Amino acid sequence: MILKEVGKTKEDIKDMYNTYFYETFKRLDFIAEKGHDTYLVDENGREYLDFMAGIAVNSAGHCNPKVVEAIKEQCETLIHASNYCYTIPQAMLAELICKSIGMEKIYFQNSGAEANEVMIKLARKYGKDNYGPNRYKIVTALNSFHGRTLATLAATGQPGSAIQHNYDPFIPGITYAEFNNVKAFEEACDEDTIAVMVEPVQGEGGVIPATKEFLQGLRKLCDERDMLLLFDEVQTGWGRTGSLMAFMGYDVKPDCVSMAKAMGGGMPIGAMCTSEKLARTFGPGAHGSTYAGNPVCCAASYAQVKEILDNNLADNSDKMGEYFRNILLKLPHVKEVRGKGLMIGVEFDKEIATDVKYNSSDEGLLITAVRPSVIRLVPPLNVTKEECDKAFEILNKVVKELV
Repeated sequence: MILKEVGKTKEDIKDMYNTYFYETFKRLDFIAEKGHDTYLVDENGREYLDFMAGIAVNSAGHCNPKVVEAIKEQCETLIHASNYCYTIPQAMLAELICKSIGMEKIYFQNSGAEANEVMIKLARKYGKDNYGPNRYKIVTALNSFHGRTLATLAATGQPGSAIQHNYDPFIPGITYAEFNNVKAFEEACDEDTIAVMVEPVQGEGGVIPATKEFLQGLRKLCDERDMLLLFDEVQTGWGRTGSLMAFMGYDVKPDCVSMAKAMGGGMPIGAMCTSEKLARTFGPGAHGSTYAGNPVCCAASYAQVKEILDNNLADNSDKMGEYFRNILLKLPHVKEVRGKGLMIGVEFDKEIATDVKYNSSDEGLLITAVRPSVIRLVPPLNVTKEECDKAFEILNKVVKELV
């Protein structure tokens, strides 16, 4: 919908939000009406260089033509059918994903949180089915973020944070260990632990990449103790870190991996991929979802994944990520620039991240702040050097004016 077509003003829309919405976001002061490539366009036609990308969603660009066409074609034939039916988009997408990332089975969900939730459910059921009633514990990393359902909140290693405040008591059996510390995980796992669950790059935690030694050490630990290794790739998946899935760049294969965000091209879809052995844990009635694997979402996802594969966007992410990280080091008051591919965190020596976020929006650049001193940049994977340079110029101006 376009503002002038619905007969409303910007203030009308803001008043409707204030009247009817739970205000859990401090919104940017514009209406997003259109999107193309690496840009969002507001109600006045102003373009914003979008290095937020719908929070790592629009990886093949806003309104990618192939994704748009796939949605249109599917909407004209079948919008929804229950999962009691076979549908062509679901089958096509399942084959494409499993073959592309070297996994055997897939289970579709509607979001990243749901994908992580079902991964937790699968691990717990697998443990009890195969080892008895006490084998259900899971160890996750401190500073992690896995979602906002009750199980994924429990898995989120941020005790005492606003994210978890007053949602307790959480499901039992989830404990935390220090990220990038194999010994800490060894000590946290006991005889009743069935799985270890981590993000290859902690996103909300400040864009902190795992070391190769850490992930390979976790793989060895899980093999030795007959535990499952679960990777949350909701944000890191589909080219974001410079490889198709982040685990492929670490030469570590998990037993189960979740995904969402970039796989849908803007449509709500997530998934969990496993080995065939693990998939047998879920028989009829063990899990289900009305909308999961919806034909329109699957058609959009198939087009999006094909765009990422056909245009080698993971490789561009790797090259542009290295280029962008190097120039971001030239920003004033930078303490550290970290990340992999086009998943980049800039840590300042002052707690200015939120101000940088909103002031950058005023200058035409969209980013997020994930810690008081850390901004996150996750542009579309088809971003160019010129656009990275433009983003740097805006950030340089904003930071200089702030400090």
